[in-house]
Amino acid sequence: MNSNLDWMLDDALAVPGTRHALLLSSDGMLRARSRDISRDDADRMAAALSGLQSISRSTEEFCGTSENPWRQTLVEFAGGFVFLVAAGPGAYLAVSTSDTVDMEAVTFRMHKLVDRLGKELSTPLREGYAG
Repeated sequence: MNSNLDWMLDDALAVPGTRHALLLSSDGMLRARSRDISRDDADRMAAALSGLQSISRSTEEFCGTSENPWRQTLVEFAGGFVFLVAAGPGAYLAVSTSDTVDMEAVTFRMHKLVDRLGKELSTPLREGYAG
């Protein structure tokens, strides 16, 4: 995990109603986390979110062709949302929120954070992983 990036993820939480932010690799490894989520919970969520991204990516042909690269997944729960966006090769940024959050503001802030971090967010795949 890169603790130097942790503070940057806290910036994604500036929108009222956001809860947690994680940076993860495509194989489910935690790269960074916002301050209000424990390491154990962040590790568990990183693994789960990696699976969610993989499932989302495998349904791209449902959108017309297999040439539509995955960009973002949004999951809605009774009490909130989980946003998951591409953050560079093999890296993903996830943010959890309440159900009253401004969804457009969260997505905008996440994409701005991805742009700002650039190469810091790219994660080389582990050898032998086709993620």
